[in-house]
Amino acid sequence: MTTANRTAAQQGLRESATFDRTTIAAIQRAADTGIYDIRGWGAKRALPHFDDLLFLGASMSRYPLEGYRERCGTDVVLGDRNARFPLHLDTPVTIAGMSFGALSGPAKEALGRGASEVGTSTTTGDGGMTPEERGQSKHLVYQYLPSRYGMNPDDLRRADAIEVVLGQGAKPGGGGMLLGQKISERVAGMRTLPEGIDQRSASRHPDWTGPDDLAIKINELREITDWEKPIYIKVGATRTYYDVKLAVAAGADVVVVDGMQGGTAATQDVFIEHVGIPTLAAIPQAVQALQELGLHRKVQLIVSGGIRNGADVAKAMALGADAVAIGTAALIALGDNDPRYQDDYEKIGSAAGFYDDFQDGRDPAGITTQDPELAARFDPIEGGRRLANFLRVMTMEAQTIARACGKAHLQHLEPEDLVAISIEAAAMARVPLAGTDWIPGSTR
Repeated sequence: MTTANRTAAQQGLRESATFDRTTIAAIQRAADTGIYDIRGWGAKRALPHFDDLLFLGASMSRYPLEGYRERCGTDVVLGDRNARFPLHLDTPVTIAGMSFGALSGPAKEALGRGASEVGTSTTTGDGGMTPEERGQSKHLVYQYLPSRYGMNPDDLRRADAIEVVLGQGAKPGGGGMLLGQKISERVAGMRTLPEGIDQRSASRHPDWTGPDDLAIKINELREITDWEKPIYIKVGATRTYYDVKLAVAAGADVVVVDGMQGGTAATQDVFIEHVGIPTLAAIPQAVQALQELGLHRKVQLIVSGGIRNGADVAKAMALGADAVAIGTAALIALGDNDPRYQDDYEKIGSAAGFYDDFQDGRDPAGITTQDPELAARFDPIEGGRRLANFLRVMTMEAQTIARACGKAHLQHLEPEDLVAISIEAAAMARVPLAGTDWIPGSTR
């Protein structure tokens, strides 16, 4: 305990749970500047998450698989509902959309290299397709966003799938920002923007106002791509049950549900912390919607938002997901927030493990920047190797858990394999509280 803390305790001082020091500092900053806080990294508040779930491994009543002799499959097919060329991936762990602009060109190249090495997909993000990313990505998903920055039909045809973004987990109902210091000459040219001027992404698509218009847009995209490419619909987790049903009715081949733990390059802090619902709460709603339509596993479900390791992958799939997408974890795997840049983080008023000012473009690791000197620090080949290693480890961890539950494929995991260790998690995930058969809120 520090001297200051001892003095406070000796004086009988007690910090307010409502007005703690972080809240007081935020009020003071707002009063000093008159502007709201913008940051990245996603929600920092504690939320019910995958750590609140545990697997019931095999013992007497279940028979485990032997890891060295019995196979546990990890492959997944995405988009075979309508597309002539669905994606066949070797692992269900995919890379979420992160734009060139938010990330450097070498970072986008590394994402493509790492994903391709393990047979999975990466995603363009806002701002269009770069030659580095397309050239290194075996499976590249093209994001079609409200801003339409960098969008052109030729790139749609060159992609392997199209993801129509209606919302993001960190900011459902809101758009993001790319500050002027990251609008380089190349970024400005790709997005048809003035160089060095702040860019705010739109919160909704300009050419439709509801689900009926979305169905028309999906058909347009199918016609442009000759019905070859799977069409994903991505929604931020809010009214997930209804959004999934509407996405499927509009013709989606794949639905992506992004929980509020999802990261973001830059948006309002108040948005990140107070809009949306946790990933854990969204998955059962999405699965219920697909089951009621008779399309669970026929329309695939990808879950994102706070996926960190193989246990998270296995838990998401046990709850009914077909695949997951990672963003923040992928950046960390590339080398962001690395302790070797501690001195550089201190110079910009942060520290390794805490850096969330991705919008400022001063990332010492050279990943979330457009500064050519900083970007030159990052080796895309080494970054791709690190990402591939991380993806392999996540996949093997998920396999280890599946085998322990007696499952010969990751998609054979099911809610029956899970229990919760908190009432909130049990209610959200719709699995029993550990040691009981009680699912809070259930009528059974």
